[in-house]
Amino acid sequence: MSGHSKWSTIKHKKAAADTKRGKLFTQLTKELTIAAREGGGDPEFNARLRLAVDKAKEANMPKDNIDRAIKRGTGELEGQELHEVVYEGYAPHGVGVLIEVVTDNRNRAVAELRHALSRNGGSMAEAGSVAWQFERKGYLTLKEAVADEDELFLVAADAGAEDVSFDDGEVEIYTELEAFTSVRDTLTEMGYDLDEAKVIYAPKNPVTLDKAQAVQVLKVLDQLEELDDVQNVYPAMEITDELIAAMEAG
Repeated sequence: MSGHSKWSTIKHKKAAADTKRGKLFTQLTKELTIAAREGGGDPEFNARLRLAVDKAKEANMPKDNIDRAIKRGTGELEGQELHEVVYEGYAPHGVGVLIEVVTDNRNRAVAELRHALSRNGGSMAEAGSVAWQFERKGYLTLKEAVADEDELFLVAADAGAEDVSFDDGEVEIYTELEAFTSVRDTLTEMGYDLDEAKVIYAPKNPVTLDKAQAVQVLKVLDQLEELDDVQNVYPAMEITDELIAAMEAG
C-alpha cells in the first residue's frame, strides 16, 4: 500500500506551488461542496466536511470562500452541478491509473485527461479494464507523531484497522472499507488529531519499474494532478523513497 502514501508525500511537497496556481483552493472548494452535499453543512455532524474545513483553514482560504462552498453544497446558494467520476487510464509502460475527478463538465474533463495521457505515452482505458487492479481502502493519517504508539495501535486495531504503520513520526492507518467510519470516529473520539481520513483506491499488486521508467510515470501523474478537475490519482505502481528523491532531483 506504500504507493499511495509515497505519492501523497510528493503531492504534499507541491502544496505551496499549487496554492500559488489556485489548484489547491480549487480542490478544497470542490471537496467542501461535495462533503456538504453528501453529509450536510454542519461540520460537527459531518466528519468529511470537518476535515475539509480544517484543511481549507490551514491553506488560509478566506472564511467567506469556505462558507460559500458549503452553502453551494447544501443548496442555499446556486452553483454549477458537480459530478464525481472515476476514470481509468494507462500511464507509460502499461501502468494502470485511476483518476478521481470532480467536474461541472464531463466532456472537458475527459478531453483534458486524454490529452495529458496521450502526449506522454499513455491512454484512456475502457471502464473496468483497470479498476480490477485496485481495491477500496480506508486511509487515515495524523497531523503529529504520537507519544504512545502502542496505545494508538491498540485503539485503531480494536476499532477495526487493518494496518498501522509508523515511519519517522508519521502515522498511516489502513482499514477495510466497512471499518473506515468506525476507525475514523473512534480515533476522533479518543482525541487523535486526524490530518487525512478518506477512502482511497489501493493497488492490489503494484508493479515495480526501473527508476527511469518509474520517473516517466510519475511525471505523467504530476501533470494529471495539475488539471483543475482532478482530485486524486492512483497508480498501480510501487513508489519508493529512492524514486521520490529522483523525482525531486528533476
